[in-house]
Amino acid sequence: MGARILVCDDEAGLREMLGVLLRRAGYEVELVGGVKTATARLASEAPLDLVICDLAMPDGSGMEVLSAAKQRDLALQVIMITAFATTEQAVEAMRIGAYDYIQKPFKNSELLAQVEKALEKSSIVLENRALRAQVQSTFRVGDLLGKGPRMSAVMDLVRRVASGRSSVLITGESGTGKEMVARALHEAGDRASQPFVTVNCGALPETLMETELFGHEKGAFTGASTRKDGLFRAAQGGTLFLDEIGELPTPLQVKLLRVLQERKVRPVGGTQELEVDVRVVAATNRDVEQSVREGSFRQDLFYRLNVIRIALPPLRDRREDIPMLAAHFLQKHSAFEGKRLSFSAEALRWVSEQDYPGNVRELENVVERAVAFASEPYVVRADLLGGTPDETGAGAPDEQLVLPPEGIDLDGHLGALERSLLTQALERSGGNRTSAAKLLKTSFRSLRYRLVKYGLSDEIMATPGEEPDEA
Repeated sequence: MGARILVCDDEAGLREMLGVLLRRAGYEVELVGGVKTATARLASEAPLDLVICDLAMPDGSGMEVLSAAKQRDLALQVIMITAFATTEQAVEAMRIGAYDYIQKPFKNSELLAQVEKALEKSSIVLENRALRAQVQSTFRVGDLLGKGPRMSAVMDLVRRVASGRSSVLITGESGTGKEMVARALHEAGDRASQPFVTVNCGALPETLMETELFGHEKGAFTGASTRKDGLFRAAQGGTLFLDEIGELPTPLQVKLLRVLQERKVRPVGGTQELEVDVRVVAATNRDVEQSVREGSFRQDLFYRLNVIRIALPPLRDRREDIPMLAAHFLQKHSAFEGKRLSFSAEALRWVSEQDYPGNVRELENVVERAVAFASEPYVVRADLLGGTPDETGAGAPDEQLVLPPEGIDLDGHLGALERSLLTQALERSGGNRTSAAKLLKTSFRSLRYRLVKYGLSDEIMATPGEEPDEA
């Protein structure tokens, strides 16, 4: 089913032409001939995705229709149709909430391009509204991310700066929750009702990043058949989250610096600068100061972004938060799988003792996998290791493996478990045997003996920093 569009114009010929054009393009169209009929339709509860309205009509002004549309739903976009004599009024309509205006006479292709872009903006606004509802139901500042002193300090800082305009730089290892903190800043501030737009600066090539951020004019380059608003304009009034800012190419660093200084963007191929009201929140897992010293990141841009710094600690430095986070993820994924699960005492001890180099993201992954393996009512340690007790042969005193009537190959089961844990330790440490030994809380000599025992010694190579092999 296509988007639902209300067309309001007192000229019957133009109104009918627009109806035919839009229906051929796959849209559902309602046609009305005046302001009173349009405002009555907007007051109803019938679904509607876009309004196209003439600015000047015999029974009133299109401004009344615009006002009724925005009272109905701020996400509902309005395109104004105007004659040359009323262009100034059309600009004023945009200032108070219209998406854009199109001047008579216009080409059919121009109108269809405007419709497509307006519906795209509406979709972004509605998506962000849904995300805000989701965040508000699951994210609680100072609770979801942790209750320990380090995260309490982070959340206190979030509360204090959430309503400000200054740029924020969030630093921390991968998986520490930088985007969640960015969302918390947005949701706790006075921009919460406006868009929250994200872009990964390392995910797009330089040739596409500029047009994604700043937009482009029609004909700016080969393939630019229509004008496109960039992400800065999509985030107008709200927050733009620049993830992995350390990956931004140097030429774009210069252009981003100018936007932060002037609060204006110039689309690719454009001649005019457009004002933007956007709060920029950036994040990186790099040492940006080191990048500045090395010359790969501009110092002046760093200062512009680093007005407020929020440094997220790794999970291993806030172990007091692990049980609460694990319980949260268990509840989340258990509900998704339709299970009612709790951690056994031994499983909770195990999950609280790990180092989690992937931080909160890794912890959630471990719990999600355990939920997939677990049987009600408990998640046991073997589930966290990625298998059932029968597969691992392991069991803490409160997670005993039931001995089958026919007996069990004890050495075989214990050997399979030991080999599995050795392999996981090597994978997690990137093949570094010293680090693997620390993960398994055993000596380097003991680890080397076990690797030889299970035929794993030829699968790895010593890396710099390992203890030398003993004679």
